[in-house]
Amino acid sequence: MELSKKAAYLKGLMDGLKIDTETNEGKILAAMADLLEEMAASVEDIADEVNETVELVDILDEDLGELEDAVYGDYDDDDDDEDFDGDLYECVCPNCGDTICLDENIIADGSIECPNCGENLEFDFSEIEDDEE
Repeated sequence: MELSKKAAYLKGLMDGLKIDTETNEGKILAAMADLLEEMAASVEDIADEVNETVELVDILDEDLGELEDAVYGDYDDDDDDEDFDGDLYECVCPNCGDTICLDENIIADGSIECPNCGENLEFDFSEIEDDEE
């Protein structure tokens, strides 16, 4: 039984018992019944909003999973994809602080757009290569 129906049932019991709402005890019981009715309505409203939010989060999670698959592909260990050799590197965007996982092919391209803020991140290894020689 829903909370609002239980609160209405209690109010009906009070009416059926013909509790005098002019006495101190009757006033307290009537106030408690009104409070229970308001609380039940609030709890049901919150429960409805939570259910809607959960549905939206599930939809967003599915959409994000599809987007991750489209952007990053499937990087399983047993993947035979020649474009990915299994090494991932982390890069922190200096603009937003987001940590991005990159593979060697993306780094070799020389730049990537931050998926969080859109900042263009460039990778220059010329100084490192000069040091190695």
